[in-house]
Amino acid sequence: MKKYGLLATFVCAPVLFACSDNSNVDAAKTDKDQAVSVGSTSDTEAQNVAVASQADAAIASGVDYHSFANPNEIRVTHLSLNLTANFETKQLVGDVTLDVKREKPDNNTLVLDTRALDIQSVTVDGESVPFEMGEVDPDLGTPLTITLPSSANAVTVAYSTSPEASGVQWLTPAQTAGKKHPFLFTQAQAVHARSFIPLQDSPQVRVTYDATIKTPEALLAVMSASNDPTTERDGEYEFTMPQPIPSYLIALAIGDLEFKAMGERTGVYAEPALLESAAKEFEDRSDVRSNRRNLWTLPMGPLRSANSTTVIPVWRYGEPSFVVYHPNGHCW
Repeated sequence: MKKYGLLATFVCAPVLFACSDNSNVDAAKTDKDQAVSVGSTSDTEAQNVAVASQADAAIASGVDYHSFANPNEIRVTHLSLNLTANFETKQLVGDVTLDVKREKPDNNTLVLDTRALDIQSVTVDGESVPFEMGEVDPDLGTPLTITLPSSANAVTVAYSTSPEASGVQWLTPAQTAGKKHPFLFTQAQAVHARSFIPLQDSPQVRVTYDATIKTPEALLAVMSASNDPTTERDGEYEFTMPQPIPSYLIALAIGDLEFKAMGERTGVYAEPALLESAAKEFEDRSDVRSNRRNLWTLPMGPLRSANSTTVIPVWRYGEPSFVVYHPNGHCW
């Protein structure tokens, strides 16, 4: 999921060469040229300083330029998700209720981040409220602007994701280890949570959340929240995350998953074919296990999220520490 780029800075310094047999004549000319050169250099430096000053003035502290949200006016504090995973259409369908806190009491406009979401309705206490989808930005998605009643402290958005959602990966059975069931996993970092939840997708906004996830009965759902390893595989799973976290730490995975404990507080979720080898690979990592609740082995990663670290089954066996320690540090 991550793309790494190489940033290179090239500094070009012009060098002037002057050659002449008539040193007296060229001396005056050279002095004139130098004066012009110095003047041009001074003008260029002044222009560079002016441009830099304008850039500094344009970038304000505390502003997230990768989000449309307005948490300085109305801030989302909690999410209640109710989603169904449709593997046929490759969509998450349902709704989210967002609890809000007015930072400015007289403001009734809530702005959320979305990307390629189909918004079906926006309601407060079951009653429709006005909303508007803004212009599409190819990098940031589309702002969703909602006009709230003055007394409202929560709003519900019914929606469905796009089959091409940037933060949701749908794997066919052929792409899994077991070859029998499909698989889904999300990657919200850096600004992809908005592709599967309409929310304030900025690290300056921390939210708690709860979720009800419906899946085909043969599959298990896990999230970056409380996970009960003994839960019945019945196609409906509930989660709670009581600690406020940024949106990029919200994670969901659905598949033919089983759990193996590695201690009192930690364990591994993986496909049955990978479960034993995954647990064995991390069995001696007690320093990591003491700080983690569980590990997932998924096809992409490593992905860090609250209460869990997603790791890929392509690390160097016998030396998995680099896969776990770094993401582990981001979960505190």
